[in-house]
Amino acid sequence: MGAAQRRVAGPSLARRLEANPFTWLVPVAVMLGVFYLYPILDVFRLGLTNASLVSSDERYTIVTLQAMFENPALLDILKTTAVFTIASVVGQQVFGLAIALLVMRGERRKLKGMVALRTLVLVAWVIPGIANGLIWQMLFSEAPFGAINSVLRMMHVSPVAWLSDPNIAMLSAVISNVWRGTAFSMIVFYAALKAIDPTLYEAASVDGAGHLQKLRFITLPQLRAAILVNSILVTIQTLNTFDAIISLTGGGPGRATEVLSLFTFNTVFRNYDLAGGSVLSVLMLVISLVLALFYASFMPRREVSE
Repeated sequence: MGAAQRRVAGPSLARRLEANPFTWLVPVAVMLGVFYLYPILDVFRLGLTNASLVSSDERYTIVTLQAMFENPALLDILKTTAVFTIASVVGQQVFGLAIALLVMRGERRKLKGMVALRTLVLVAWVIPGIANGLIWQMLFSEAPFGAINSVLRMMHVSPVAWLSDPNIAMLSAVISNVWRGTAFSMIVFYAALKAIDPTLYEAASVDGAGHLQKLRFITLPQLRAAILVNSILVTIQTLNTFDAIISLTGGGPGRATEVLSLFTFNTVFRNYDLAGGSVLSVLMLVISLVLALFYASFMPRREVSE
């Protein structure tokens, strides 16, 4: 009797929940809501207040919003951020692709040391940003023991003011960031190169195409999606970079290397202006979304079969 009633009642509630795919998504949705969506919404709310780290008197106002966008330093900060981001993204893409092509070419010729080369490149990626900045600070040091200037002196070349010259400090920051981020681009391009059909290169060789022609007409078109996806990820990573810069130059000399992420950090934790930092965080989010949509507009679209 009992078994007959269970058959009539159908599967239990637990089995019906287990069979429903949305059940498996609930933990992920809760985690995203608590750790991602709620902080983002709270940052939007704080941007419309006068919140401070040293005061509990919080009220809603647009004075902070007006003050941040009327800050005369903001335009220079955005220009510095644009230079740092563009140079870093281009550098990471070029060097990442070059190393990936070098590794692929070495593997096709079965040269030894390709695994060691990949591992050596990946070492830079796993180093924390603070440590990366300190390493390059020692290399760029203008003291007598500075590594790079010591090499220049041995070559009878005048030492370079890597960190104290405002025009060269940005170059130093870009070199540091490119060195660390190139490994990620190399991984993306290496995986994409593995997916290219080798018969395309064999057919091009039969037609007499050279290396540059293969790169231009086969490799780069086949890597279009990988280049765009990598551009989105690298751009967002670079826009959020502040740990490597704060340990390398501290944003100086003056404000020569103070990017938007570092400006936001200084606004919150040095000026205790939580509302101002929230406004700048929202600005960074908007810039990241606009750039991501811009890159995505060039993504190849799959043709609909009739």
